[in-house]
Amino acid sequence: MRHYSRAAILVCIAFAIQFLGVDAATDRPKGNFRHCLEISPKCPVNATLYGYYPNMGANAFLCALFAVCCIVTIVVGIMTRTWTYTLALGIGTFLEAAGYAGRVIMHNNPWSQSGFKLQICCLVLGPSFVAAAIYLTLKHFVLYCGPEHSLIKARLYPWIFVGCDFGSIVLQACGGGMAAAGGTTNKKLIDGGNNLIVAGIAFQVATMAVCGVFVLIYIWRYRKASAVHDMSGEKSAYHLDKENGNKGLGKVKIFAAMVTLAYTTILIRCIYRLPEMAGGWGNALMRNEREFLLLDGMMLAIACVALTVFHPAYFFPPFAAFRRSK
Repeated sequence: MRHYSRAAILVCIAFAIQFLGVDAATDRPKGNFRHCLEISPKCPVNATLYGYYPNMGANAFLCALFAVCCIVTIVVGIMTRTWTYTLALGIGTFLEAAGYAGRVIMHNNPWSQSGFKLQICCLVLGPSFVAAAIYLTLKHFVLYCGPEHSLIKARLYPWIFVGCDFGSIVLQACGGGMAAAGGTTNKKLIDGGNNLIVAGIAFQVATMAVCGVFVLIYIWRYRKASAVHDMSGEKSAYHLDKENGNKGLGKVKIFAAMVTLAYTTILIRCIYRLPEMAGGWGNALMRNEREFLLLDGMMLAIACVALTVFHPAYFFPPFAAFRRSK
């Protein structure tokens, strides 16, 4: 645990050092910049949608961090045969790494069409796949702690929430595709794609909120039953582990804390993205890289590191055992 804590502290310090050099953009000037392909006196950086040169250090750091998370996720997933979790988190971290690679490209040329298209598509979609990895664990938490306390059957959790998450992915993918097709110059296509992205993110926030309510109700009902000693039926695996003093129970609690942390940071990112995207392309919030890196990049970095380092194959044995038995 000490090694994990030290690694997390070093990651935060490294990001903070890069973060200090990030500046906010000035107001976007009026004019026709549809034919701009690179920085020039007629195509200044503050005329781009973001209005700044993306910070090389911070974006390269995040790109490398997500790439490492992706590689580790795939390797551990293959070794432990946790296929669905690996697929969801692997795609999510890959998209995040690709998205920040796009921002690195835009550091060299803020008018870069390829860099813009890469980062808008990938950074919009990536968090939905990371959220899907979280939803996949809910069923196993419910089965482990006692399905009788849940409002719905345990097997429905991944179907409902991953299904809704897929719906948000479709909306955001369509919006990202339209925005990418518009590039940095076609405002009509960009705005149309922006509206779909906002709808997709709003649906994602609603899905996460409902999921959070279901979990809170489950915890409340579980604690209520525990308080009156009303644990009807067979004892859950959690209670048996608790009674037997299973040392692995500590790891399960750590994993539960990491899932909660990841859920919270992804929700913060989505809430930030709503006004950022709803304000239209080139709005003041969108042109503030410092807030973007803190409320989007850093939030996803925390979530991905937590879900990668504290992998369920090692920290949540019931989940790993189920996946391996299939």
